[in-house]
Amino acid sequence: MPRYIAIDFGLKRTGLAHTDENGTIASPLETIDSRDLEKVVKDYVQRHSPEAIILGLPRDLKGGDTNITQNVRLLEKRLLQLFPEQQVILVDERFTSGMAMQAMITAGATKKQRKVKGNVDKVSAAIILQSYLDSKSWKA
Repeated sequence: MPRYIAIDFGLKRTGLAHTDENGTIASPLETIDSRDLEKVVKDYVQRHSPEAIILGLPRDLKGGDTNITQNVRLLEKRLLQLFPEQQVILVDERFTSGMAMQAMITAGATKKQRKVKGNVDKVSAAIILQSYLDSKSWKA
């Protein structure tokens, strides 16, 4: 089964998530400084050869672009250049931060843990990835 990595890109911090070896369950990986993204993804791709890189696409409530959407599209182009063997798939990331916060509450995260924005970023990446995996299973 294929493995996947997901990116919830931010100008300062980026949340990462990945699947298990069977490519069926998404889990948070880490939150990194966005300046380190290229290196971290290169290391991950070399170690795990994921089938695809799932990239959260920021959209506003009406489905239009946000102030960071263009940055994500530039990142998509860069990832395609760096990793021609992997697909880069854009996934709508509307509401993922709120869903991440709710998931953390449900999982019993303390208020202090929920205030750490990096925790929300990596959980958001996991939600983006799980959303992609769920949509794939509907198509199968």
